[in-house]
Amino acid sequence: MIRPTPRRFLRVIVPALVLALGASACTSGTSGLGSVAERPSSVPGPSAAPGSSIDPADGTLARFYGQQIAWGSCGEFLPDGQYPEQRSRCGRLTVPVDYAKPDGATASIAMFRLGASGDRRGVLLTDPGGPGGSGVDFMGSAAGQFADLEIGKRFDIIGFDPRGVGRSTPAIRCRSDAERDRVRATDWVDTSPAGIDAVQKRNASVGAECAQKLGKDFLAHVGTADVVRDMDVMRGALRADQLNYLGYSYGTRIGAAYAEQFPTRVRAMINDGAVDPAADPIADVVAQNAGFQRAFERFAVDCASMPQCALGTDPTKVTARYQQLVRSLIGRPARTTDPRGLTYADAITGTGQALYTRTLWRYLRDGLAQLSTGRGDTLLRLADLYEGRDRSGRYDNSADAFTAIRCVDGPAITDRAALDKLDVTLRASAPFRDDGRGSGRGAADECAYWPVPPTSTPHRIDAKGLPTTVVLSTTDDPATPYEAGVSLADQLRARLMTFKGTQHTASFEGVECLDAPLTRYLVDLTLPAVGTTC
Repeated sequence: MIRPTPRRFLRVIVPALVLALGASACTSGTSGLGSVAERPSSVPGPSAAPGSSIDPADGTLARFYGQQIAWGSCGEFLPDGQYPEQRSRCGRLTVPVDYAKPDGATASIAMFRLGASGDRRGVLLTDPGGPGGSGVDFMGSAAGQFADLEIGKRFDIIGFDPRGVGRSTPAIRCRSDAERDRVRATDWVDTSPAGIDAVQKRNASVGAECAQKLGKDFLAHVGTADVVRDMDVMRGALRADQLNYLGYSYGTRIGAAYAEQFPTRVRAMINDGAVDPAADPIADVVAQNAGFQRAFERFAVDCASMPQCALGTDPTKVTARYQQLVRSLIGRPARTTDPRGLTYADAITGTGQALYTRTLWRYLRDGLAQLSTGRGDTLLRLADLYEGRDRSGRYDNSADAFTAIRCVDGPAITDRAALDKLDVTLRASAPFRDDGRGSGRGAADECAYWPVPPTSTPHRIDAKGLPTTVVLSTTDDPATPYEAGVSLADQLRARLMTFKGTQHTASFEGVECLDAPLTRYLVDLTLPAVGTTC
């Protein structure tokens, strides 16, 4: 059966790929921004304004809002980071697991702060997406590039690992590295009743393992509804009366939810690569798969214009040629230096990873050329990047966190007729991902068996009192359709900016037409012109 493309790792941090692929000529997603010279001494943290940031409506949370973050070296979190050390500090924020029980169990939120180097205007929180993406890792890669920008001079830029993610504790880690490898070694293309049953049993086991290792009480509180409460505690601990926020992809869901719950505590907000909080779950996943198909077709046209493209030179036949290449892997993994080999499932995953940004198209082109000769090394490394697996075979916890958060953030698709129809629809909307073995049967995913109920439902955002914010949407974004940004801008009554391109997210990547007005907005609240298109 064809698997829906999940919204995961949507803010591609390209420097990580340089390590993963061993490439020497790859440029970062914020290429052209330059490096930064470190200041001779560390920048102090925000000054305290006792009482001004405490939530007066709930004195039981005062000890959380009023806590002092012990900022120190980031070496424990990022021992090999390339960030400007003298301006970078890391620390932890304590939050209640259940806000209805503030005297109960607590969680620890890992944070990274790049100190402002000039006339400081406040705090800018960032989230790179996911769910399950690490804001600490994102800032570890992006801080050196943010540091020389005007926003790096005027704001303390904060990256954080949402509860359960990355270095935050408890960490959502449900499956062992060996279990992850075993799942990836199977193609999961059997659509017979027995094949569907096997997939569903595997999916049911994930929730059971998470509940056993973490407990249902914690699993019930890992969703966006609780993350935005953590963000407001963070605001208090940072002594900020209002927040500035830059959210990418799933980070826009966090931003929209924070705006809805705490509209008057927002000074400025940019949501880039929007998730539509009101979207129907089935229509949403179909639209995303169609977006990846469009991105694949644009990649294929680009590939066909170059010599020795494995997909040939006829753009009308590239999907069929791609299918021929990857379907040959079903039951017969391609040879790789790594003893695992490249499975069909990993070939699809690696392709999807590369379609997030044109920066990665060269690796997909090289990977398909390799595959045409029976080798799968580059596609396997792309798949490993998506799955969070390093060269030693160790997985990060992003995939488990993605599943746990997604499953409490909205309703599961459980209706048998809807699942069967969805499988057929997805094959039609993203034929490059079709394994050719469709039978009109679909499998329920992990969320259908999740051991705790959702804490959010799809709905239109109502954020009365929110100042005018900004939404940036890309015309051919493969992961979050342009229309989702239009919808979110309408719900937030935000100023919509449009970027014409085939990539996922676009702000502060060196496009002056975007970055200049976004900077002015963050620094002095001057809104971009109506209808701005770049």
